[in-house]
Amino acid sequence: MVLRLLRRLLVLLVGLAASSVVVFAFMAVLPGDPARVALGVNASEPAVAELRRQFGLDRPLLVQYGDWVRGLLTGDLGQSYVSRAPIGPQVLDRLQVTLILVVTSMVVAALVALPLGAWSALRHRRLSGLVLSALSQVGVAVPAFLAGILLITLFAVRLGWLPANGWTPPAQDPGMFVRQLVLPALSLGLVQGAVLTRYVRSAVLDVLRQDHVRTARATGLSPGRVLWRHGARNAAVPVVTVLGLQLATLLVGAVVVERVFVIPGLGSLLLDAVGQRDLKVVQDVVMVLVLAVLLVNVVVDLLYVVIDPRLRTASR
Repeated sequence: MVLRLLRRLLVLLVGLAASSVVVFAFMAVLPGDPARVALGVNASEPAVAELRRQFGLDRPLLVQYGDWVRGLLTGDLGQSYVSRAPIGPQVLDRLQVTLILVVTSMVVAALVALPLGAWSALRHRRLSGLVLSALSQVGVAVPAFLAGILLITLFAVRLGWLPANGWTPPAQDPGMFVRQLVLPALSLGLVQGAVLTRYVRSAVLDVLRQDHVRTARATGLSPGRVLWRHGARNAAVPVVTVLGLQLATLLVGAVVVERVFVIPGLGSLLLDAVGQRDLKVVQDVVMVLVLAVLLVNVVVDLLYVVIDPRLRTASR
């Protein structure tokens, strides 16, 4: 177990190092001058040169990369090229909003997919199972932003039950916070729930066809009880894999949904920075997202060992 953890941490560090090089190189080769963008097209050359010096853009790229990585390691993300404000507090505030949205959406997806996927597998030869399978297939084809627009049209515009957009911190007004969270969480969670339902159904069907499950069925136990007692762990391994992938997908998918619902999350910060050509903010936000995705992969890999005892022996 310890060796497995150390290997995963090594992979995490290597992945972060490689990602930092790619992200920095990509930002460096983009056309345009952040200093001129910050000052405007009518700025004089001496003013642009002075601002480039203040930003550190006049130094060699290797020096700039080293300073940026050093800042990441110490928690100093630098200053915005546009607003001159520290980037770290902005990213921290926006990250909290995005994590609330992503975790809530993942809970919605799991609550939808786990029972419906198992039910669809247990009744795969009956009409109800076929209907659930067809509905999940339709849900897979619906983008999250389109689901958000449809939910806004129905529940906010026509019925007036929920607000169409906005964000209120939970400490300020818990009731309004929940009301504003419902629609974006549903738009992300239902779409990912449809995808997860397909994988849960497939995993449960594979388990139900295994010899030990058929033997348990021969003792007279119901299919649901057999699945819970003898097949849940085997089915959980592929499902956990998909859950990890979906968490990464939700982090990226939240970028668009936050824009649809006017939520001040990390995705909105990233899109605003791209529009303003604030490359320093873009660079830092992308690295935060990369770190989050890699951490999810590490957690998923460790969960394998917890779920399947055979992997504990294999990892020694």
